[in-house]
Parts: sequence; structure tokens; C-alpha cells
Amino acid sequence: MAPFVIYTVLGLGIPALAVIYEAFRGDSGGWTLSNVNEIVHGVFLTGFENSLKLGLLSALIPGVLGVFLAYAIQTSKSNTLRRLSATASGVLANFGGINLTFIFIATLGSTGVLTYWLQDLGIKLTSIGFNLYSFSGVLVVYMYFQLPLMVLVITPALGGLRANWREAAENMGASSWRYWLHVGVPVLLPSILGGMLLLFGSAFAAYATAETLTLGLIALSPIQIGNFLNGNVIAGQTHVGYAIAFGMLIILAITMIVYSLVRKRASKWLQ
Repeated sequence: MAPFVIYTVLGLGIPALAVIYEAFRGDSGGWTLSNVNEIVHGVFLTGFENSLKLGLLSALIPGVLGVFLAYAIQTSKSNTLRRLSATASGVLANFGGINLTFIFIATLGSTGVLTYWLQDLGIKLTSIGFNLYSFSGVLVVYMYFQLPLMVLVITPALGGLRANWREAAENMGASSWRYWLHVGVPVLLPSILGGMLLLFGSAFAAYATAETLTLGLIALSPIQIGNFLNGNVIAGQTHVGYAIAFGMLIILAITMIVYSLVRKRASKWLQ
């Protein structure tokens, strides 16, 4: 356990303590609550609201779609399809940043390939309110790696559904709908909720993709922290970036605590 504990302390513990320490320090030294008070007003509060909204939407939509996609893959008769899907999901779930931004700009940007194809068909993305460089565009890009991540998370839970449970339900006269209502969904629900919490944490803290796609024009907490790191600091707000990070730490800590409780509940069905 020693290497893991040392790594955790150096990589997580000390930086977290440093963020908390600096969040409550003033520019002239001493302790202050002004930094924390600053982030619950104005543009910083908007950043938290947008980040929470983005995290929730990119957890719910890919979360629901990922369950159906994973079930379709899991029930497929092709072992090759299942192996390829698992491999592809593992790769795509970790694909982001500048590379992902370039792909979407080349595809759905103002001069993207798909954008021109749709225009030839008489469909203009701007006329239906879609803009790749807006909040909705960031949400679409996030779904690219959130959906395969949900497939990876929920697939083991789907494998935990035992065939004899369905056979027993059918022998007792239960229809397919009643089986899913009283057996399948209750068993899968903790895993689904756990997967969505994981997606929320992933989207809430993501930075590189949103920054390179929007150039920081959308108020998101990770981008605001990046602005402070880049030297865009207003006089008297040197430690506000630490306060934003402190607020994100609290939200992510709550998310991980709830996730661990939900996963503990779901683990007994996977034994």
C-alpha cells in the first residue's frame, strides 16, 4: 500500500490542501472570506451554474443512451462485435482535448464537411439554432466521449443480470415489461446512477476541450481557473482562482461520496 499512499498524498492530498489554504488567504496575507464570497457572485457564479448545467446534461443524455447502446451490444450474438465495441469504447472514452476539437470543427464547424452536406440538402444548422462554438456545441462534443464511457461503466452491470431471474419471472407469468419494471431496472438502477455521477464529474471538471472549442468565451469554472493560470488576474483577485478550485473540490467530493455509496449498493448484484 505504501506506493499508492505516497502517490495519493503527493498527487492529490498536498495539492488539495494547497488550494484550500490559498483560497482563504488575502493578497496582503492573513485569512479572509472575501475570495469565497467573490465566487458566489457575478461571472464566477455564472461559471458554476454553466458548469453544473453542462455536467448534468452531459450525464443524463449520454447516460440514458449509453444504457440502451450497452444493452444492444451485450445481447448481440456476435462475440466480435462485443469485443470491438469494448475496445472502441475504451479508446473513445479517453479521446478529448485539441484533437477532438479539431475533428468537430472539421465536421460541424462553419466550413465543416457535414455542415456543407446538410446545406446541400437544404438544412442549415444555424437556422435550427445550433452553433458548434456555443454551450450546445460543447454539449454535443462532450457526448462524444461521455457515451462510450457510460457503455464501459454499465456493461458489467448488464452482465450481472442472470438469465435464471428472467426465466423465473416468465415462469410466474410476468411479461417482459413487468420483468424490467420489478427486476431489471431495480437491479441496474444503482449502476446507472453511479455511471451518471461519474459522467457528471468528468464533464464538470473537463477543461481542454471546452477551452479550445470556445476560446474561453463561455463562462465555465475550469476555463475561469485557466484564465487565472494564464495571468489574466484583476488587481485584488489573485486568490480568487484558488477559491473557484475550492468550490469545484467541494462539488466533486460530494459527487464521489455519493458515487461510492451507489457503487457499494450496486456491487452486491455483480458478485
